[in-house]
Amino acid sequence: MNADELQKLPNQHQALIVYFYHDQCAPCVSLRPKVSELIGERFPEIKLEFIDALKYPELPAGMGVFAFPTLILYFEGNEAGRWSKYVSVSQLEEYISRPYRLLFG
Repeated sequence: MNADELQKLPNQHQALIVYFYHDQCAPCVSLRPKVSELIGERFPEIKLEFIDALKYPELPAGMGVFAFPTLILYFEGNEAGRWSKYVSVSQLEEYISRPYRLLFG
Protein backbone atom coordinates (compact mmCIF):
# COMPACT_ATOMS: atom_id res chain seq x y z
CA MET A 1 0.00 0.00 0.00
CA ASN A 2 1.16 3.53 -0.69
CA ALA A 3 0.07 6.94 0.62
CA ASP A 4 -2.31 7.60 -2.30
CA GLU A 5 -4.07 4.26 -1.80
CA LEU A 6 -4.41 4.94 1.92
CA GLN A 7 -5.89 8.40 1.30
CA LYS A 8 -8.50 6.91 -1.07
CA LEU A 9 -9.42 4.00 1.20
CA PRO A 10 -12.00 5.81 3.39
CA ASN A 11 -14.00 6.82 0.32
CA GLN A 12 -14.05 3.26 -1.01
CA HIS A 13 -15.95 1.87 2.00
CA GLN A 14 -19.00 3.10 3.89
CA ALA A 15 -17.25 2.18 7.14
CA LEU A 16 -13.56 1.58 7.72
CA ILE A 17 -11.09 1.15 10.56
CA VAL A 18 -7.42 1.62 9.79
CA TYR A 19 -5.32 -0.10 12.47
CA PHE A 20 -1.69 1.04 12.62
CA TYR A 21 0.57 -1.37 14.48
CA HIS A 22 3.95 -3.00 14.64
CA ASP A 23 4.85 -6.41 16.01
CA GLN A 24 7.36 -5.08 18.55
CA CYS A 25 4.52 -3.29 20.35
CA ALA A 26 2.93 -5.48 23.05
CA PRO A 27 -0.42 -3.62 23.12
CA CYS A 28 -0.58 -3.87 19.31
CA VAL A 29 -0.10 -7.64 19.41
CA SER A 30 -2.61 -8.18 22.21
CA LEU A 31 -5.31 -5.82 20.85
CA ARG A 32 -5.26 -6.90 17.20
CA PRO A 33 -7.17 -10.22 17.60
CA LYS A 34 -9.68 -8.57 19.96
CA VAL A 35 -10.44 -5.83 17.46
CA SER A 36 -10.68 -8.37 14.63
CA GLU A 37 -13.15 -10.44 16.64
CA LEU A 38 -15.22 -7.40 17.65
CA ILE A 39 -15.52 -6.11 14.10
CA GLY A 40 -16.17 -9.55 12.63
CA GLU A 41 -18.90 -10.43 15.12
CA ARG A 42 -20.61 -7.10 15.91
CA PHE A 43 -19.82 -4.82 12.97
CA PRO A 44 -19.35 -6.98 9.87
CA GLU A 45 -19.95 -4.09 7.46
CA ILE A 46 -16.83 -2.28 8.68
CA LYS A 47 -13.73 -2.90 6.57
CA LEU A 48 -10.73 -3.46 8.83
CA GLU A 49 -7.36 -2.54 7.32
CA PHE A 50 -4.13 -3.36 9.18
CA ILE A 51 -1.02 -1.33 8.38
CA ASP A 52 2.40 -2.39 9.67
CA ALA A 53 4.18 0.81 10.69
CA LEU A 54 7.62 -0.80 10.45
CA LYS A 55 7.02 -2.01 6.91
CA TYR A 56 5.40 1.24 5.73
CA PRO A 57 6.72 4.00 8.06
CA GLU A 58 5.62 6.82 5.77
CA LEU A 59 1.93 5.84 6.05
CA PRO A 60 1.30 6.49 9.75
CA ALA A 61 3.38 9.68 9.66
CA GLY A 62 1.29 10.94 6.74
CA MET A 63 -1.86 10.34 8.78
CA GLY A 64 -0.55 12.08 11.90
CA VAL A 65 -0.04 8.78 13.72
CA PHE A 66 2.99 8.69 16.02
CA ALA A 67 1.92 6.15 18.69
CA PHE A 68 0.93 2.52 18.36
CA PRO A 69 -1.51 0.98 18.17
CA THR A 70 -3.66 3.69 16.61
CA LEU A 71 -7.10 2.99 15.20
CA ILE A 72 -8.85 5.49 12.95
CA LEU A 73 -12.57 5.00 12.32
CA TYR A 74 -14.24 6.37 9.19
CA PHE A 75 -17.92 6.52 8.31
CA GLU A 76 -18.82 7.60 4.77
CA GLY A 77 -15.31 8.90 4.11
CA ASN A 78 -15.09 11.07 7.23
CA GLU A 79 -12.96 10.43 10.27
CA ALA A 80 -15.34 9.59 13.11
CA GLY A 81 -12.92 8.55 15.84
CA ARG A 82 -9.27 7.96 16.68
CA TRP A 83 -7.74 5.92 19.50
CA SER A 84 -4.09 5.46 20.40
CA LYS A 85 -1.98 3.39 22.76
CA TYR A 86 -4.22 1.70 25.31
CA VAL A 87 -7.57 1.09 23.63
CA SER A 88 -10.55 -0.34 25.51
CA VAL A 89 -12.42 -2.81 23.32
CA SER A 90 -15.65 -2.20 25.26
CA GLN A 91 -15.36 1.58 24.80
CA LEU A 92 -14.59 1.07 21.12
CA GLU A 93 -17.70 -1.11 20.77
CA GLU A 94 -19.86 1.45 22.58
CA TYR A 95 -18.55 4.31 20.42
CA ILE A 96 -19.14 2.46 17.13
CA SER A 97 -22.60 1.02 17.94
CA ARG A 98 -24.85 4.04 17.40
CA PRO A 99 -23.43 5.41 14.13
CA TYR A 100 -23.12 1.84 12.82
CA ARG A 101 -26.83 1.18 13.52
CA LEU A 102 -27.80 4.47 11.87
CA LEU A 103 -25.77 3.68 8.76
CA PHE A 104 -26.50 -0.03 8.39
CA GLY A 105 -29.81 -0.46 10.23
